Amino acid sequence: MPNTRDIRRRIRSVRNTSQITRAMQLVAAAKMKKAQDQAVAGRPYSDRLNQVLAHLKERNDEEDHPLLGRPRQGPELVLVVSTDKGLCGGLNTNLLRKFRAEVPQDAHLTTVGRKLRLSLAKLGRNIVSDWEVRDPVPFADAKPIAKYLTEQFIEGRYSLIRILFSNFQSTLTQVPWISQLLPIEPAALAVPRNYEKDRRPAPAAEPPAPAADHLFEPGPREVLDALLPLYVNFQVYQMLLEARASEHSARMVAMKNATDNAESMIKDLTLEYNKLRQAAITSELLEITTAMKAME
Repeated sequence: MPNTRDIRRRIRSVRNTSQITRAMQLVAAAKMKKAQDQAVAGRPYSDRLNQVLAHLKERNDEEDHPLLGRPRQGPELVLVVSTDKGLCGGLNTNLLRKFRAEVPQDAHLTTVGRKLRLSLAKLGRNIVSDWEVRDPVPFADAKPIAKYLTEQFIEGRYSLIRILFSNFQSTLTQVPWISQLLPIEPAALAVPRNYEKDRRPAPAAEPPAPAADHLFEPGPREVLDALLPLYVNFQVYQMLLEARASEHSARMVAMKNATDNAESMIKDLTLEYNKLRQAAITSELLEITTAMKAME
């Protein structure tokens, strides 16, 4: 049975831990707000870019452009976006579970984030490249990744390129997603992507205007050649933003839960300490009373 000294030592240790988790919660909350604003602000631009490309697609043959069309025969490349640090709940665990369920064994991998890179390396998966992204995520960090993926696809090394990341839905909800990046699915350009509900595209509020109502200079094909790389760049950038917002949200919630659990443990230990102290005082009083009666 622990004595009062051991309980005091445990209370002091748990209180120190709660101070650390509280500080980490505040830091994560500040980063979470910035990351959430950044992720949400990019969604309208992504939807409008989809609409422009949908009009351009109607003026061009889908199979004519190397970035459009259907997946060809060949290996698959998957960009896995995880976190560099831990203490973010089950975020990376859920990503790894999604990876095992939907990524074939022979797929090649390129990673962003240290946590899943180490896990996938232990599993013996084929990791061909690794990337580092700063916090907050600048667009300049996404461009080299998108350029690398585009070049790998155009050169014919891979038939399909997908991205696995944590989609930010709310502070309490982050869902692992796997989304096709290349080749660009023409049907996916007609409707906006719904990041807030589920992975199914949200229905368009209004049907797109006919492509004949738009005048493209110097021509639809030239504009398409210029916009498709931008589309790929921004899709990679937006998914990095979603993953970073999910990371900070999950870490803030995890640290808040840790702080609450520490405070609850301190209350329980304090109650146990008071009971032992009261029992010790009662025992001393009984000993004194017994000794006084024995001296009479």
